[in-house]
Formats: sequence, structure tokens, C-alpha cells
Amino acid sequence: MAPKPSFELNSLSTIIPSVFDQVQTSAATHKKNCVTLYKLQSASAKVTETVDRGRNNAELRLIGEKTFAEIFMDMLNRVLVVKKGVTAGDKIVKFVASYVKFLGEKASESDEEETPSSRFISRLLKFFLKGFNAKNKDVRSRCLQFVSEIVVNLGELDQDLYSELKAALVERLSDKEHLARAYSVISLSKLAASEDPYDLEDDEPPIVTSLLTSLYVDPAAEVRRAALIHIPFTPSTLPALLTRMRDTDALTRKLVFSSVLPRLPHPRQLTISQREQIAAQGLGDRADSVRVAAARLLGFWVDACEGDLTAFIQLFDVQTPHIACDALKSVFVTRAEVVNEIAFDDDFWSALRPETALLARTFVEYCIEKKDESRLESALPVVTALAFRLQTSYNTYLEAVQAEDSGIEDNDDREEKAFAIEFTLGELLRLAVHLDYSDEIGRRKMFGVIRNMLAHPELPESLIEPGIGVLSVMSPNERDLVRVVVEIINELRDPGFEEEVTVGNETIDGDTTTGTARPSSITVRSRVRREETEMTAEEKEQADLIDLRCLCMCIAVLERAHSSFEDNSTLEGILADLIIPSVKRKELLLRERGLVSLGLCCLIAKNMAVGSFQLFLGQIQSAPESLRLKALQVVFDILLTYDKGLYGPTETVDERVVAFLLQTLNVEESKSVQALICLGLAKLMLFGLVTDERVLTSLVLAYVSPASSDNQELRQCLAYFLPVYCYSSAANQMRMQSIFITAFNMVVQLIDDLEDEQDMISALQFGQQLIDWTDATKVVGASSSDPSPVHVNLAIDILRALYDNNKPADERKALCQLLAKLTLPSKVEQELLYTLYILVANLIELCPFDDPVTDKAFVRFKVKVEKHFASLLLEYDEQACFHDEAYSEVFEFIGVTRPKKRRFEGSAHVPNSRAPESDAESDANVETDTEEPASNTRKHKNTGTTSRKRVNKETAPPPPSDEEERDETPVPSRPKGTKKISEDDRVSASEVEDPSESESETSQEEEKENTPIPQTPPKKERFKRLHTPTKTPSMRSPAPKRQNRGKALVKNGKASKQELEPLNNATNGKAKDEKRGNSKTTSTTTRKPTKGKKPPSYRSPAPEPSEADITADDIEMVSESSDDEEDDSAPSDSSIPTARQRQRASRLS
Repeated sequence: MAPKPSFELNSLSTIIPSVFDQVQTSAATHKKNCVTLYKLQSASAKVTETVDRGRNNAELRLIGEKTFAEIFMDMLNRVLVVKKGVTAGDKIVKFVASYVKFLGEKASESDEEETPSSRFISRLLKFFLKGFNAKNKDVRSRCLQFVSEIVVNLGELDQDLYSELKAALVERLSDKEHLARAYSVISLSKLAASEDPYDLEDDEPPIVTSLLTSLYVDPAAEVRRAALIHIPFTPSTLPALLTRMRDTDALTRKLVFSSVLPRLPHPRQLTISQREQIAAQGLGDRADSVRVAAARLLGFWVDACEGDLTAFIQLFDVQTPHIACDALKSVFVTRAEVVNEIAFDDDFWSALRPETALLARTFVEYCIEKKDESRLESALPVVTALAFRLQTSYNTYLEAVQAEDSGIEDNDDREEKAFAIEFTLGELLRLAVHLDYSDEIGRRKMFGVIRNMLAHPELPESLIEPGIGVLSVMSPNERDLVRVVVEIINELRDPGFEEEVTVGNETIDGDTTTGTARPSSITVRSRVRREETEMTAEEKEQADLIDLRCLCMCIAVLERAHSSFEDNSTLEGILADLIIPSVKRKELLLRERGLVSLGLCCLIAKNMAVGSFQLFLGQIQSAPESLRLKALQVVFDILLTYDKGLYGPTETVDERVVAFLLQTLNVEESKSVQALICLGLAKLMLFGLVTDERVLTSLVLAYVSPASSDNQELRQCLAYFLPVYCYSSAANQMRMQSIFITAFNMVVQLIDDLEDEQDMISALQFGQQLIDWTDATKVVGASSSDPSPVHVNLAIDILRALYDNNKPADERKALCQLLAKLTLPSKVEQELLYTLYILVANLIELCPFDDPVTDKAFVRFKVKVEKHFASLLLEYDEQACFHDEAYSEVFEFIGVTRPKKRRFEGSAHVPNSRAPESDAESDANVETDTEEPASNTRKHKNTGTTSRKRVNKETAPPPPSDEEERDETPVPSRPKGTKKISEDDRVSASEVEDPSESESETSQEEEKENTPIPQTPPKKERFKRLHTPTKTPSMRSPAPKRQNRGKALVKNGKASKQELEPLNNATNGKAKDEKRGNSKTTSTTTRKPTKGKKPPSYRSPAPEPSEADITADDIEMVSESSDDEEDDSAPSDSSIPTARQRQRASRLS
């Protein structure tokens, strides 16, 4: 018999729900309710039941624990279905996690291996594991959220339960819901911290591997952020975490700098390359929030260095000073208190090191950028003092080089010391550019020091460019600068001149001034140099080194030259003796610098550019990659400099040059060369120097081609160029519109030719991108009152492409979907609008769609056009447009030789439009184009169109005779439709839309009874094949046959519910009546040409050819068909009944 329970279990069903009701309203009650629940659980755990199994075998049942757990999980079931974002549900999740943590703390106080708390936690985990595979996404997400919150507070778990939980969480990493994947990542990250790699099986990957996969490839930014924050921060995972600095999501990139990297106690735990990568990518990010986070991180690094900016600079490699420079400028902004402590006194300048020299130069540039004159004045040294500092430092450098030659010191120490002095000299020279040289004494001293340094053969090449920069600042004009540099070059190349600085006692005399130059000796010294054949191998090597140094000086001074070549006559000797011979050399470095120098000369001498341009083009094909890059830079610089053309007065670049560059781009394999060609062509197009559509097409295809997927430099260049090019002017958008179909077809071909491992965007995505680039509303400075009709022209191009029945259904579907993305302007020219509507109105009849989705997409665009341009289409008349020469090419393209008498009749937009008649009136009356007598004929005042007459068939006038009908010819009307329609101009009733016709379904007898009044027969029974437009299906009849789509009659692009009885072609009945004496019922539908019958002739506004002009190929043979054969072709003007047939139809009715 069970003992009397001391605790009422029935009270749990009341107390536990009240606890959950409290915790979902406020988090402040969580701790109190955890204690309450624990007391309930402890009391329930004491309620047990003993079951006697016989033979002294008794079983103890924990009925109290089971009851508590069931009620607790029943409460959780009510939370699992709550969607994300509900505050009450999130608070309950936090409370359950808090309660599990509370249970863990209580269990740690007990020595027992299995406690009621551990059994409850295991039961809770098994409960959530069942929900991992739930069909409801909210249930899966909530279960994973519960586990992600409580897994961190779990103590020891059973091995089987741990394995089951781990496998289930790894499986959820591939869940289709990104929220479920994110919670799985959080849970696994906490399990990974306690995973023992020795417990893994041979083929079982560690948890960290799965988490890194999610970090790399998961498409959802929330999942990548969860992995970034929760993956264990170890030296092995740090490189993977740093890759998220290049993530596509700005918030993910920000978290790297704000949440991940601050965990490091000191930046020296990173390598130099990692620190430079963090500074460069963080401060150079395109998002402001990321740059701010990176600047704060660098501020933390300064604090880690105890505010010592010199120690902070040592975190970076001074060989790449631009990164350290950007980091310092960031610190100047975020740590202003540190900057105030810098003192540029004599002690600072006397103990210069690479770090302090970089600090001084960067601080001066920062003050100049911020226009802080007071700080700048205190930081800049005196010119004379800096000149002496430069002279002393360079002499120290020469001593270090001399010690290296003599081998007195250790090799590594010598190199490090020489590099430190070289770097310090470079920073001082860059600082000297910003000094004030109004003091003539200081200027002369600085000029002498810099000139002697440049004339010394041991000067490192890295100091030549900043040295020339200081000379350019001190020189009174450009001509004097060129003269001084040319003199230095000739002194270097003349091996017989007496140097003021000797090798045995290498010191610099700083007394040389501008007045010591001897221009008369320049030409003589250049001639003293011996011929190459007279030199030994050692002398040749030394001469080549001197030439490289001289070419470096030439490049530096020519980059600063802006006047013409004729104004700097001293350059002629350097060009003849140094530059041109270097271009002819086989040594790559000499040849490369010679080409660059010659190209810079061409920029200031047009005649030289014309004569040397072919030389640079020739280097692009055959030279090594480094030389090709330099040659391409020279070519594009020349093209950009001489925008009026090199081969004549044209304002654009020569087509031969463009074709050559495009051919090089297509066959080039080097990524750097491809990127440089695209960059150069993009610049030429932005400046309007290249307008060739082939160039734009090639650049667009290079942007999306799978072949350039790994060329990020190329894609980044084009990603900036293409939108800027299109949004800069409407003319550029029109040019982009003109290549749309060509580029679209090429992209489709690229997609078809894709290999298995390649991937690229779809044709629809490509078209949407081009439509966005051609949006006239996004043009800079676009006028809202007069928008560009670029999308109207684009719609015409797309519609012309849709007239090609040979296109695959997928392509036509994509093109129709793109039509819906177009932005139509409020105003457009009449000719352009009518061209658009002619193509829209005839497309479904001439080139129907096989896919219903495509058909609906086009119909929606047709309705959009009619609604948007309703007021402008009121005077549209297709027959009048047909006789207008402006639209002849359009009708010829679509293959229409006799258009319908189609007019735009929008009842919702046309004033005084009558309401549709009832079904009875529609059956009794037929609308015709015959005009009323003069007394009854009227014109609408608002629309200017002639009203039509409803004629009862019983009182209809008799049809004219055959002779009268043969003399009738259609009278052309004007496109505006304002001319009154003559009585000789008739149209069949099948071409007149009746609103009730598409809504009513009549029987076959009603169809025969409502047969339209016949029309004028053709002149002759002969048929001439129509002209077939390029890239359109062959059309052997005036209107291409509709595909077999049931018996639905198509009118104006909409399927009618009315089904017509199959009728024979009335035009073929005349010949048969004469032979067999029978008559046929007239029909409004066009008969399909069948074998054995000659098709009817067609009346055209153009003169008909004589029978002698018609060849056998122009005659189409057709076969006979049975009288009851169904006709599924579209209505057309080709069915023109004869007078006899009309009389027969009248008697039948």
C-alpha cells in the first residue's frame, strides 16, 4: 500500500501556470520564481510509489517528478508555437535557462551522481530533441532557442544523450530556416569548447569544422554573425574569423572589430601581417560604422602600448608606411589627449629613428589636412637645421655602406642599420616638401645638400623621387628644375668627371648651390662616355646601374613636367643618349624604364606621341607581363591626353586602336592586364573619347562572365564604372539600351556554354541589372518634366526580339518578364509611341506564346501601355500608320502587308463612349464600318473620330456587285485619324471588337446566324510570299498562323470564350462554285492554306508585280482539305469574301 503523500500533486497544475504567467511579463521576477519552482520540484520528488513485483522485488516509481515534468513541459508546449519577436516567449526562454542554471548550482552542492535535477534536465533535453524535426518552423526554432540558452549551463551529461544532441544540432545546420541554423551554431559553439578530440571516431569531423563551414558559406548573415561571435577564440580559429572583415554584410564586418578582436589582451598576439590587414581593411572599409569600429580598436591598441605612439608604430611594418600612417591619423582623431603630449623639441630631432621620423611626417600632414596652423608651426623644424640633419644622416648612411663593403660588422646588423637610416632620410625628405623656403640661406643650404645627394652614385633609388620633389619645391620654375636634373644625369653618366665626393672619403659637401651649375659642359660630358664595345664586363654592369638611376631621375622629373617638350630643350640630349637607347636594350628593367620615360616625353610632345604610338602598341602583344602593363599605361595616358585623336581631327579614339584593345582583352590570360585594359577603356568611355558600342558590350560581358569570377580587380573596377557611366548622362543610357539585346543574347550563350564548376547570374537577373542602369529617373540632373524615352526604346528592342519564333521559350519568358520592369515616361513622341503600339498590338497574333505564364506577362504589359498612354493613343489608326512612310519599316519587319483597321478604343478613357450592349442586342445587330448617309454621319467633338453605325442584318442594304467591289480600293488615312473615313473604306466585322463578344458563348447556329457582312474580294487569285524580317520565323501568309491552342478566338491579345464553328475559306469558294456549283458559308476566320488550293491574292498599297516578275519560288502550293476541317488560325484580313458568297450568306441568315 502506498504511503500517504505529504504533498498534493494536484496543486502543481495551478502553481506552475501561475509561475509562467509571472515570468512572461517581467524579468525581475525570474530569480524569485526559480526558487519557487525548485521548492515545488523538491517537494514533488519526495512523492513516490512502490510497486510490488513479487519475491521481495519492489519497484520505486517517481510519480512526483513525472507529474512536475509533465506539467512543466505542457507549459513549454504553449511557447513553442509562438513566432520570433514575441517578447513574452523570449522571456520564458530566458527563465527556463535561468532555472536550469539554478538547478546546476544546486546539483553541484550534492555528491550524488544522479539527482532529481539531473533527471529533469535530461528529460527536458529529450523533450526539445523531439521538436528538432517538427514540420512547423516556429517549433523547430523555439526548441533550438531553448537548447542554445540552456546548453551553456549543463553539467555532466550521459554520453548517449550528448551524442544524440550533437548529431541533431549538426543536422540542423542545414535547416532551411536561417533562424534555426543560427541557434544550432550557438549551441554547437558551446559544445565545441568541451569537446575532446581524442573521443572522436576516425571519420567524425570535430564540431569546429562544421562551425567554420557555416562561417564561410552560409548565405544568411545572421548565421555567419552567430558563428563569428560564438566560435571558440583560439589561434587556430583566428585566421578564419579575420576573413569576415571582407564579409558582404556591414554588421558582420563591424562585429570583427567591435566584438571579436577586442578579446585579445594585446595586439602583439597577432602577427605583423594580421595587424596590417586589420588596420588597412578596417580603416578602408566603405561603411562608416565599420571604419569607426576599426578606429576604436586601434585606440585600444594605443592603450595597450601605454600611450606610447612609437611603440604603437612598431606594431606595423615601416617598410609599408602608408598603413602605419593611416593608423596614426586615426589615433590623432580618437586619442587627442595622446597627441597633446607629443613634443617636437631638439631632443626629438637629435634622436631620430624610423618610428619617430614617420610620426613627425604624419603629424605634419595631419595638421595640413586639418589646417591647424598653430600645431604645424610648432612641429616643423627650421630649414637650415633640417638640411644639416639630412647631411649628417646621409654621411652616416655612407659610412654604414662602407662598413658593409669592408665586412667589419655582422651582415644582418649592417643591413638593419642601413635600412633604418634610409627610411629616416626618406621621411625627412617627404617632410622637407612642406617647409617654408622664404629664407634664402636655408634654401641654398638645402638645395646644395639635395643636389649632391642626387649626384652621388650610392644614393638608394627609393630616395630619388622624394629628393626630386624637394628640388621641385625650391626651383623657381619648371625649366630650371629640368636643367638641374639633366646636369646631374650627365655628371653620373660621365665616368671621367672629378667628384667632390670620393669613395675613400665619402662625405657630402653641402656648399653647392644653383650657381655652380655649368650648362655648357652638359653636351660635352655626355659624349665623353666610351662606347659599349670598349668597356669591360664590370664596367658595363656599372654603366647599366648608372643608367637605371638616371632613368629613375628622368621619370621623376618628367612626372612633374607640364610645359611642352620644346620649352625644355635640355631634354633632347637625354632623349637621344639615354631614353631611346634604353628602349632598344634587351634587359627587361632598362627597357621598361626607357618605355616609361619615352611615354612621359610623349605626353608633352604630340609629334613624338604620334611617331611612337605604334611602338607602344607593339609591346602589348609580345613583351613580358610587367612590360605590357607599363606599355598599356602609356597607351591609355596618350589617348586621354590627346583627346582630339592621334590620326586626324576626329574627336574620338581611332577605331583600329579600339579594335586592337578589344582583341587583346579577349585573348589575354593575365588578370592584371585584363583589369588594366578594362580600367583604361572605362576611362575613355567616361570622358566620351570612345563611343563604340562594341567596347561597352565587351565591358558588360566581362563584368558578368564566369571567366572573370576570380579577377576581383577587374570586377571592382567595372562595378564602379558601369552605374556611374549610365547615371551620368541620358546619352550613355541610350548607348547602353542599344546594346541590350546583343548583350542579352551573348549572356544566354554564355549560360548555355557553362561548365559544371562554373556559375554566373541568370539571363533574367542580367536583364534586370541593365534595366536599372537605363532607368531615366536615376540620371544625375534628370528633368522630371522631360524624361528620356530610353525605356520606350528598350521596350521596342525587346518586342522586336519577341517576334523571333525561333527563340527558346525560356528566353521569350525572360524578355516578357523584363517588360514589366520598365519605367514608362509620361510624355513620348507620337512616332515612337505608335511604333511601340504597333509591335504590342500585333505580337500575339503573329508570334503567339506557348507558355501561358509568358502570355499573361505580355498581356499585363500591353494593358499597362494602353492605360499609361491612353490619352496619347486616342488618335491611333493602324491602317493610317501603314500608309505612313515613318512606320513602313516596322510593318515590313513584322511581316504585315495589309493591316487591320485597328483603332485604339479605350472605353474607360474615351469621352462619350457608349456602354456595351446587351447580349440580345449583340446577337441582333452587327457593327460595320459603313458610314451613315450625310445627314446621319457625325464626328465626335472630343475625339475627332467618325461614329459607327449599328445595322440590323434584316434591314441591311444589299451588297454591291462584283464589278463595284473590284474597283474599291482602301483610301489611306492620316496617322492622327482626323480625316473622315470614306464609304469605300470598309472593314470586316471580325475586326470590330464587341464587348459582349468575349463574355457570351453562343451555339453553332447562333454563329451562323451572326455571320458578319462580307467585304471586298481580292483582284486576282495569286499569292506573293511576304518579306521575312531578319531573325524572325518565315511567314508564308500575311499573318502567321496561331498555334493550336483550342478553339479560343484571340482578339487584341486576349482569349475570347466564344467558340466558332469551323468554316471554309470564303475566298476559295468562288473558284469551287464555278466548277461544282455549290456555295460555302462565309467565315470571319482565316483558313489554313492546304495542299491543292491556291491561296487568295492580297491587295497592297505598293504596285503589284507582273506575272513575269513572279518566279516559281514565289508561288506557294497548297493542298485541298475537307469542307468540315477545323480552322485554328487567327482572324485576318486575308479572308475576303466575294459578292456571290455575301449574297449566299444573306439568304442563309
